[in-house]
Amino acid sequence: MVTFPNCKINLGLSILRKREDNFHDIETAFFPLPYYDVLEIITSENDIEFINSGILAGEAKSNLCIRAYELLKKDFPDLPKIKMHLYKTIPMGAGLGGGSADGAFTLSLLNKKYQLNISQSQLSEYALQLGSDCPFFLMNKPAIAKGRGEQLEGINLSLAGYKIIIVNPAIHINTKELFQQIVPAVPAKRIKNILQQPIESWKNDLVNDFEKIVFRIYPQIKTIKDELYQNGALYASMTGTGSTVFGIFRRSEEVHILNENSYTCKVLENLV
Repeated sequence: MVTFPNCKINLGLSILRKREDNFHDIETAFFPLPYYDVLEIITSENDIEFINSGILAGEAKSNLCIRAYELLKKDFPDLPKIKMHLYKTIPMGAGLGGGSADGAFTLSLLNKKYQLNISQSQLSEYALQLGSDCPFFLMNKPAIAKGRGEQLEGINLSLAGYKIIIVNPAIHINTKELFQQIVPAVPAKRIKNILQQPIESWKNDLVNDFEKIVFRIYPQIKTIKDELYQNGALYASMTGTGSTVFGIFRRSEEVHILNENSYTCKVLENLV
């Protein structure tokens, strides 16, 4: 059985406060994008086998697909041994949530393939054990995310008349170090309200709190954002903790990114 995990972008990202458990309360909007990995699961008579192709993703034992299987195996000991093949195209550690999507889609696929009859709320609990943004990929519709990112509220937001260009410069950002440098604050305007405004106004109001820190350390990432605006983006931003930057354009707009051959650039249409 085959499934196609997709990525997401963050439309705004506010770090509101640090919690007693050392996590942070955030507010963001997750928006799913039609940019996919490929995941296949088949039953195996041998020990569990994991094959990773495309963009190689490190050791199998730390992959969220394997961890998802192991989570379910604890509670469903009759779950058979499997062979998984993950073909990755979504850049890793890029703020796109590709790894989280792979883990969440693994849970859903195992539930469906082996008729485990796990409810959506139970799947979300498993997904949260894999990562704060994993539950979103079970919902996979535009949503405001709060708490650690697991408190989801669906929103009526469509970008069907636009295209999104994502640019990834293959710079690894240390998320833990960014959180150590962030100064939490409640913004004057909440993201949910800003998203109800025309897209042209988002440039002035919709902010990713991590941009100031990342742009100071990696000015080339800020250059990408500036280029997107120079090419006609209605809105451009870094997603998550980076290093991917995206721009929202009218479909008719032609875009020419400097150093395009050095970056991973992708034009995404057919948006929800």
